[in-house]
Amino acid sequence: MLKQGILNPAINSLLSRVRHTNTLVIADRGFPFWPEIETVDISLVDGVPTVLQVLAALRPNFVIGRAFMAEEFIRHNTKMVQNAFNKTLAGVPIEFEPHIEFKKRVPRAIGLIRTGDTIQYANTIIESA
Repeated sequence: MLKQGILNPAINSLLSRVRHTNTLVIADRGFPFWPEIETVDISLVDGVPTVLQVLAALRPNFVIGRAFMAEEFIRHNTKMVQNAFNKTLAGVPIEFEPHIEFKKRVPRAIGLIRTGDTIQYANTIIESA
């Protein structure tokens, strides 16, 4: 029985299939469903869990080479929210692109983890190093 780290078996399954340059989507509660990729829905209620909480839980065992976010994230969120993402992704280059371009990356991902996050454009794609 697992005693620490990621306890969710579906998330562990996704993580075990990620190889170099593969991507994983961490999405907010309103992100569209993509039938082409496996989705693990861990949303409980608004704000639980958040994209940041999932990213923080993944960091110890997932080597992130870079991350992708929608450039709209910067326009729609406060500096405090932006700083929280920068802190959680410290040392990881973040590429911002139009939301429509961001969504074009989704079908190539190994999977998607849907959270209960309500932060606008908090969706993040992480690429393994």
